[in-house]
Amino acid sequence: MTIHLPQGPYEPRATPLDLAAGGAALASRTVFSAAHVVADPYADVSPDAPAVVDWDSTLAFRRHLWSHGLGVAEAMDTAQRGMGLDWAGAAELIRRSSAEAKAVGGRIACGVGTDQLTGPATLPEVRAAYEEQLAVVEESGAQAILMASRALAAAASGPEDYLETYAHLLRQATEPVVLHWLGPMFDPALEGYWGSSDLDAATDTFLKVIAEHPDKIDGIKMSLLDAEREIDVRRRLPGGVRCYTGDDFNYPELIAGDDRGFSHALLGIFDPLGPLAAHAVRVLDTGDVDGFRALLDPTVELSRHLFSAPTRYYKTGVVFLAWLAGHQEHFTMVGGLQSARSLPHLAKAYELADRLGLFPDPELAESRMRALLSVHGGAR
Repeated sequence: MTIHLPQGPYEPRATPLDLAAGGAALASRTVFSAAHVVADPYADVSPDAPAVVDWDSTLAFRRHLWSHGLGVAEAMDTAQRGMGLDWAGAAELIRRSSAEAKAVGGRIACGVGTDQLTGPATLPEVRAAYEEQLAVVEESGAQAILMASRALAAAASGPEDYLETYAHLLRQATEPVVLHWLGPMFDPALEGYWGSSDLDAATDTFLKVIAEHPDKIDGIKMSLLDAEREIDVRRRLPGGVRCYTGDDFNYPELIAGDDRGFSHALLGIFDPLGPLAAHAVRVLDTGDVDGFRALLDPTVELSRHLFSAPTRYYKTGVVFLAWLAGHQEHFTMVGGLQSARSLPHLAKAYELADRLGLFPDPELAESRMRALLSVHGGAR
């Protein structure tokens, strides 16, 4: 039956893709999905109050990702770190998800930042905040992801402050970490990270940190939405240091790679694409690059739509699709972020995801889309 969306009438897809859980372990690429959190829809909180999380649904979604062979990148920006989820909530998320990972044999890596700092901070205070979070992640048994820090961006006076801060942290790390460079399109407060707004100069500082501590760095995650820069950095990494793409615009080509290398993945878009992404990587494991691209290339339109400017609000579309797919019973987000995207934006996300066959129950997705249209006064 036709559904009348803001962009025009649409005939929903009748059958989903057949993407059952299970299957061989992913072999040729290490793949993490950054995962969203599920809010408690009945919590009586204001947008700036501490988040109240529906832990059962949040952990169930992580089991869904693990069941398809993906790793979970926990407490990252996809989980609304700094946009609804404070450090206390993130620490509990890290502990609960890490315990769940141990219980089911899932791979997990967790974000380490400085978001317990609420005002201007000195460099020693930034280091101490990072150390506190690093201890929580390591005590949970998870791999650490050193996230970019708003506080460090504000406190640093130049590249040397970044070099000294990261050298200090890497010496503290028990196991090799993932080093994360998040661009200002995801968080405007990170403008000028690594000591310069000149990306070439910033890249040189980033690479210097890696070159001086290759034994403490498992890999890097670049989230700059710049495929050429990622490829350039990837080719300049020391041996044994991986590149995990965080480019939600160009991930198929970066994961497929070329004759000089490839990227692994740590992506927010793999939250809604998890089963399809895992299936595509298994095809790539057989050496079938064309088959891999045939599966993932058509998903880029959806990803570019979800991550369109202002990019930092992509989380709204991710949670919206999780609701349509039946992974949670409501479209409520911590911090009230369900209001961050327009009805036309969400309707287009529904159409693109449905065309890809991403919804396990297309009738449920259609019913929920109609309900949302009705709330907005546009159901037909």
